Amino acid sequence: MFGLFSKKKIDEIRRFDLSTIGVDMHSHVLPGIDDGAQNVEESVVLVKAMMDLGIKKIIATPHIMVDYYRNTSETIAAALYVLQNELQNQQIEIELDAAAEHLLDEGFEVLLDEGRVMPMKDNYLLFEMSFIDAHPNLIPVIQKMREMGYKPILAHPERYPYFSIENCENVKSWGCDLQMNTISLTGYYGTKTKLLAETMIDRHLVDFISSDMHHPKHAAALEKSLKTSYMEKLLFDYPLKNLLLL
Repeated sequence: MFGLFSKKKIDEIRRFDLSTIGVDMHSHVLPGIDDGAQNVEESVVLVKAMMDLGIKKIIATPHIMVDYYRNTSETIAAALYVLQNELQNQQIEIELDAAAEHLLDEGFEVLLDEGRVMPMKDNYLLFEMSFIDAHPNLIPVIQKMREMGYKPILAHPERYPYFSIENCENVKSWGCDLQMNTISLTGYYGTKTKLLAETMIDRHLVDFISSDMHHPKHAAALEKSLKTSYMEKLLFDYPLKNLLLL
């Protein structure tokens, strides 16, 4: 498995890496608490793959869902400690932090009202929506987050089947940042997602990019994304905000 991400292979197929953004701010590398890494050994594989691609800081963002992944600050902190300890034991040096990817479900506003959401540095708050249909109160919830002092970030808008470029523009006009999964540019999630991701870049709607890393297939796709012209545009000619989270 480690051979998939050997430094020699990476250097042969790409001209640049992710060091210009520094921070991967959406990943599921913490062990055993959602649909990402299932144990600490898998976590280490993913962390090393991201480091090999130039990442200097990883912000793990486990799912928080009222009906499925009922993570809390305590469960996330415990998993973070396990991974940090293992990285230290293996003398793997990288800054590792944790926040959460909150599903916009019936429990989200309760967490918001009770101050139990898990934002990143400077109160950036990552959230996602259902892949089935749009949230009926999306804009009011964005407004509420902003009124409470949070800086909302919508995760991977290019992946929602019901979302259009006009939806992206509207959400952004209400003060919500947009985070794109870089592997969308490879066609990993399908042609429609790839085209919307490219259009978002063309219209300068992307604020953050990240891996949304769950498993080694995502790591391989992340590496592949570095061969795309759109990725090159993002890394060198684009005002991304990832470095604000260092």
